[in-house]
Amino acid sequence: MLPLNTFAKSIGKMPTEPIKVLGLKEALSGDFPSDQVGVFIGNDKLSVDFEALERAGFRAVIQSAESNLNTSPIPMIHSIRNSGVIAEGDVIRFKPSNGQVSVLYRRGANANSLFVTERCNSKCLMCSQPPRDDDDSWMVNEILGYVNLIDKDMSFLGITGGEPTLLENGLSDIILKCREHLPNTKLHILTNGRTFSNLHNVKRFDHAVNQVIWAIPLYSDLRHTHDYVVQAKDAYQETINGIYNLAESGHLIEIRFVLHKQTLDRLPMFAEFIYRNMPFVSHVALMGLEPMGYAKVNRDILWVDPADYAAELTDAAWYLENRGIITSIYNVPLCVLPKKAWPLAQKSISDWKNVYDPECDSCSVKDKCCGFFSSYGAAWKSRAIKSVGSDF
Repeated sequence: MLPLNTFAKSIGKMPTEPIKVLGLKEALSGDFPSDQVGVFIGNDKLSVDFEALERAGFRAVIQSAESNLNTSPIPMIHSIRNSGVIAEGDVIRFKPSNGQVSVLYRRGANANSLFVTERCNSKCLMCSQPPRDDDDSWMVNEILGYVNLIDKDMSFLGITGGEPTLLENGLSDIILKCREHLPNTKLHILTNGRTFSNLHNVKRFDHAVNQVIWAIPLYSDLRHTHDYVVQAKDAYQETINGIYNLAESGHLIEIRFVLHKQTLDRLPMFAEFIYRNMPFVSHVALMGLEPMGYAKVNRDILWVDPADYAAELTDAAWYLENRGIITSIYNVPLCVLPKKAWPLAQKSISDWKNVYDPECDSCSVKDKCCGFFSSYGAAWKSRAIKSVGSDF
């Protein structure tokens, strides 16, 4: 696991807007605007002509090791506490008030996302990112300012929150900016789909057909169960209407179902509901809990040992897969699942929050397994966790 934040010292007036971290050779290639580039010299304490870098128009210099300079002709980050957090190709933001360095995009990561808002119109029992009703519209302008710094060879880029569609035209602007700078990148947008019950909101994203996959959580085939899980009256009907409105407009849709005590009783019926009523969806993800945020507070009404639902999960996943609906199992370790389920189980956890149990050290399938969230602990450990031998 490699975190997305660390701390560093600075010299000069460091920019507060995001910058692209590049080695000198790539920085000089001109692929990225020099006034948005921080030249990375790592631990190299050899003589560096900072004045030449400033004249070339670069925005900053980034040095992992401590600097013995008191002043610099170009702003400088140095003494990076966890030097492995920052690498060439990343996009970072530096906060001068406390020296925090945040990685907004990581080159080579198994997943990258744009976090666009903390606001949400639902309050899910297991939400890993509890919403805040703050004015965070500044995020849109910041993202519009650094999309051009993301590498163009990205296959997928996530957009998440909060509820991204609450940004309305702001989200549309972000999608259009991504189309301009990342024309070959699919956008995977996590949304509760409720605003799409209004056709006007669907029309706003007509330009995004075939560029965006809308990933929409649906937690039951029953209205009252879904509304209870998301803690919002009439949310079920709004989400259902939103899904159909998106489908009628030609959008790609993923359905997400989180496995816990409030949803598991209806899993077989839910799978049949999707097959009979939403055969048009591109993908279904059946997902283990992330023990973070509200999930920790609500553990007693959520937690079920995955060993107790593994067989039922396997049956539901294959029920959909065998009927032509691409289906994946997320966030459930292989050792907990029947071997029959392994072809559908994905390495689904972002590498910056992915850990493994000590029992995994000798496991023969560790490199194929999702492992655990970094927030995982004894209270969330299945009794079925074990090292899988090569003869399993």
